[in-house]
Amino acid sequence: MLKDLAWNTFKKTGNIYTFLEFMKIRDIEQNLGEIDGDNKN
Repeated sequence: MLKDLAWNTFKKTGNIYTFLEFMKIRDIEQNLGEIDGDNKN
């Protein structure tokens, strides 16, 4: 879902940096999920 939002924002604005920032946020969220998953075990 976040990737779609990032892609649509990029298409509307033409700003690649906006797309890259969204992708960084997605990566951070995935990393936090992995960390939380490790803590639950």
